[in-house]
Amino acid sequence: MSSEQTCSRLDFAFARFLGGRSALSGAQREALEALAAHLSAQQASGHSCIRVDRGAKDLLRASGLLSDSATAPLVLERDRLYTQRYWHYEQQLATQIKRLCALHFEAGDSTALIDRYFPVSGDRPDWQKLAAEKALTQAFCIITGGPGTGKTTTVVKILGLLQALAERPLHIALAAPTGKAAMRLQESIGASKPGLPCAEQIKDHIPEKVTTIHHLLGAQPPSPYFRHDAASPLPFDLLVIDEASMIDLALMSKLLDALKPGARLILLGDKDQLASVESGAVLADLTASLPDHTVELRKSHRFQGEIKALAEAVNRQQGERAWELLRQESSSTALLAGDLVTFIAAQYRRYLQLIAEGADFKRVLAEFSRFQALCSNRNGPRSVSDINHRVEQRLAEQGDIQPHGRWYVGRPVMVSENNAAMQLYNGDIGLCLADAESGQLRVYFLRPDGGVKTVLPGRLPRCETVYAMTIHKSQGSEFDQVLLVLAEQLNPVLTKELLYTGITRARSLVRVMASKSVFIEAVEQKVMRDSGLTAKLMLADEPAC
Repeated sequence: MSSEQTCSRLDFAFARFLGGRSALSGAQREALEALAAHLSAQQASGHSCIRVDRGAKDLLRASGLLSDSATAPLVLERDRLYTQRYWHYEQQLATQIKRLCALHFEAGDSTALIDRYFPVSGDRPDWQKLAAEKALTQAFCIITGGPGTGKTTTVVKILGLLQALAERPLHIALAAPTGKAAMRLQESIGASKPGLPCAEQIKDHIPEKVTTIHHLLGAQPPSPYFRHDAASPLPFDLLVIDEASMIDLALMSKLLDALKPGARLILLGDKDQLASVESGAVLADLTASLPDHTVELRKSHRFQGEIKALAEAVNRQQGERAWELLRQESSSTALLAGDLVTFIAAQYRRYLQLIAEGADFKRVLAEFSRFQALCSNRNGPRSVSDINHRVEQRLAEQGDIQPHGRWYVGRPVMVSENNAAMQLYNGDIGLCLADAESGQLRVYFLRPDGGVKTVLPGRLPRCETVYAMTIHKSQGSEFDQVLLVLAEQLNPVLTKELLYTGITRARSLVRVMASKSVFIEAVEQKVMRDSGLTAKLMLADEPAC
């Protein structure tokens, strides 16, 4: 595919900037600029680097844009080309992970204690118990697994074990990439703690409050820097991060940079889900390159039946089998029959009725969260923008909503940028309702601690209507029912990871709207991101060249 088809104006501007500062001219400069534009475009698509051949290496060495200086714009490492910034993030993260992996702890004679927390079961092997055994002795541990495999239950038991074995109570922090994911983790921990086989004093030292990673690190917008870094590390002895597949290369590097010396890190996540929106596929790279520090939980305790079978078929790239499961239309998996907009509008009828009846916010939010339309694409036919516009129009025609301008009672919105000052973050869902006393429109948000935050619409950070959202944005969420809406034509976004992520958002029912050809082609398409992180972790030292 030509660069004209894949590169943006920003990519070309970056390329011209580098070309103008190179030692090349004529055809060589044009070739360098084409390479630089391709690098910029690939980084925007999630790759941290690109592969280059011998001819490109010779061109780069002649350009004068490579050097040992940290100010050099480009870095060539073996056959991988980076911008300086992404090479630094990757190099720094690899160094930090290696340092953590080298740190071990003594667990003493903890066999009886572990057996109390993980009683003998019929599972062979007991993956949850194995994860606990690793977490007691390793400073760095990854616990991965699909929905319902008990990642949160396992980590709560691990926290109890660590507190029971510690000479003094450990200072623990819990975090997730988004507010939604933080709320889910907080709810799960609160539900799991009472059942721990330990004294109340130990339970009291297991925190329930979960925050976003940006809030934990102390975001300082509009700067890309955080209050906590290597010079001002976090005060915690142990950090637990959920939904780690959503964390991009830059944020993971900054998170590891902020760990205090001797601290432990436990990552939770599903390695088969979508990688981060920004550059990198960090969790997948880490699980692939660090098997001794990774445990995959393989038994699902609540995710069974047709939804599990569909997710597994998609994950194994068995397109025909996955389509047949949908075509059979069971009680939990089906193809959508009928008009798309009519169906989606009908799902929100009860939600809008509750608002009209004056139901309290949490009850209204619970009904809204029962169903969610998830789209593969943001723009184009059958996209988020298309469906949100058409559903809003249909609800207005039916008299279910009375929009007078942008804001109206019942408008659901998703925050699309982080605002640390307001404690609102990208992905937070709010509902526009009338204040019971004044009648004034306000947007209501459920906070991770169970409280409710209200904001005047005019004070909100950038946000968008969310009768439908992208599958990317749904990560960290669960709904009783989901409708997956795929684009009419295959495109690079449609991958088996995207479908798997969308399917596993549903608790009880998945419907899909797609043609057979597009669905099967999407199952056969896998996310492939160029990265040097695995190589850096597996090699003792890999110098730039």
